[in-house]
Amino acid sequence: MCGIVAYIGKKEAYPILMKGLHRLEYRGYDSAGVALINSDLVVYKCKGKVSDLEKFTVNKNKTGTIGIGHTRWATHGEPNDVNAHPHYSGSKNLVLIHNGIIENYAPLKEEMIKRGHVFESDTDTEVLVHLIEDIQQRENVDLPEAVRIALNNVIGAYAIVVLSKNDPDLLIAAKKSSPLVLGVGEEEFFVASDATPIVEYTKNVVYLEDEEIAVVNRKGKLQIKTIRNQEITPYIHELQMQLEAIEKGGFDHFMLKEIYEQPRSIRDSMRGRVHVDKGVVELGGIREYMQKFVSANRIIIIGCGTSWHAGMVGEYLFEDLARIPVEVEYASEFRYRNPVIYESDVVIAISQSGETADTLAAIELAKSKGATIIGVCNVVGSSIARTTHAGSYTHAGPEIGVASTKAFTAQVTVLTLMALAIGHKRGMISETHYHELLSELDSIPAKVERVLKLNDQIKYLASIFKDARNFLYLGRSYTFPVALEGALKLKEISYIHAEGYPAAEMKHGPIALIDEEMPVVVIATKGASYEKVVSNIQEVKARKGKVIAVVTEGDTIVRKIADHVIEVPETDEKLATLISVVPLQLLSYYIAVMRGCNVDQPRNLAKSVTVE
Repeated sequence: MCGIVAYIGKKEAYPILMKGLHRLEYRGYDSAGVALINSDLVVYKCKGKVSDLEKFTVNKNKTGTIGIGHTRWATHGEPNDVNAHPHYSGSKNLVLIHNGIIENYAPLKEEMIKRGHVFESDTDTEVLVHLIEDIQQRENVDLPEAVRIALNNVIGAYAIVVLSKNDPDLLIAAKKSSPLVLGVGEEEFFVASDATPIVEYTKNVVYLEDEEIAVVNRKGKLQIKTIRNQEITPYIHELQMQLEAIEKGGFDHFMLKEIYEQPRSIRDSMRGRVHVDKGVVELGGIREYMQKFVSANRIIIIGCGTSWHAGMVGEYLFEDLARIPVEVEYASEFRYRNPVIYESDVVIAISQSGETADTLAAIELAKSKGATIIGVCNVVGSSIARTTHAGSYTHAGPEIGVASTKAFTAQVTVLTLMALAIGHKRGMISETHYHELLSELDSIPAKVERVLKLNDQIKYLASIFKDARNFLYLGRSYTFPVALEGALKLKEISYIHAEGYPAAEMKHGPIALIDEEMPVVVIATKGASYEKVVSNIQEVKARKGKVIAVVTEGDTIVRKIADHVIEVPETDEKLATLISVVPLQLLSYYIAVMRGCNVDQPRNLAKSVTVE
């Protein structure tokens, strides 16, 4: 959840750390801090955002060519100056930053209190830095060895970087179940939670694996070993990320930029995979496992939040096109409920970041039962990409806004390609329909471009409903997950209570909420259930609800009964998700902006949930 960054080399560390923290702030923004070694080991930290830290350090000594930085999403201990990272050891010779949770911190803390340690914060992180120093002193070992021994005594998830006043030419990083990337430059190293703070300085990175410790020094030496003391030969990857992809590019917010990037991100997720002229869908990442899909008795899709909604669309697609039974599970529930898993099952794990803790744990559970695991994620080299048997990247590009937009449509695009390829291979789709869907899929980016031209109309609707206290979103079949996603976007960034429902379920409870102050967003595009949705709209209007309907261009029936209509281009019902979700993203965005909310960094949320 937190963002960490570190630097050692010949440059001034502070500017690098601050720029890195700004790029990582989507991971957490309760508090921020840096530690630098100059004539002393100094720590500057405060509650609030990275900009608050910059103000706090205006007149401070910020020199030094080695340092660490942290932006926090609070788990243990409320957001305040004391609980902010970095944390000192008892002697103040060591400092440590941490992303994750040390589950057994309480007994460790109790034991160290008995040995005379005094703690200043409520965090689990401070316990770890005290433990490292305690081991270093009691066992008379060097710092890398003390870190290794300490990590053998902790239970939980961690990505850490340790800095020592007594070893000013050394930086130590380690990870387990939390992401950590090591950038390799010319006699300089960078460490970060993801590649965004690194890409400006080097394209060469090492992705640390679980329970690995990296020790780097000013002379350009890199050593990696496991916490079991096994030496590891580093494998250097080349970053494909471009610097301009993580800048706002003239947009007011990353979220708006990412909504507008969807024509490109959908196209990029199809690029090299869809050959309309040849009638071919080719997913190289799962080619070797295609037969597993073809012979599967069941597909299980796991994800969290927006990825779970994409998985629900996948359920309709796989059952419709491939005729394989599908179950969609919240990863957080799946991992704890002793699920029945067979070796013949194929499990599709969906995650934008590729680091979602619950999804990773669910993958390990399913692997232990012998299932085949396929990943769908956006970040090259992420934990899910490395843990699964095979998979497909979405190629959405970096998504900085906490509320996912282009990640959702990219995930749905890749799931559509999978379902088409498998359905065709199984002979469940007629050749005519198969080619029609390929042609229609190829036209989706251009149709999304047309939806984005409705920006001003949607902005006007936002001005009408920005003060509503509740929203209801309704959809059927393929558009039911769109209703869920639309409601999630609104509550995430505007803090308005919103619920998504299957339209037919409205009569089983939610209809009691409808009155003249209740906006009801209905996705009523053309499809098999269109007439039923029209009936649902009439039921809302009979209770004086305010209806905002997303309809297919040229619709005349809904226009007569809805209060407001958003027309989107016509497309096959199986692809309607990719079109109809876009106006709901824009509606949420403009409502949040008009309410004065922090769109890119909504309260209490972080982009990647890397802890339970």
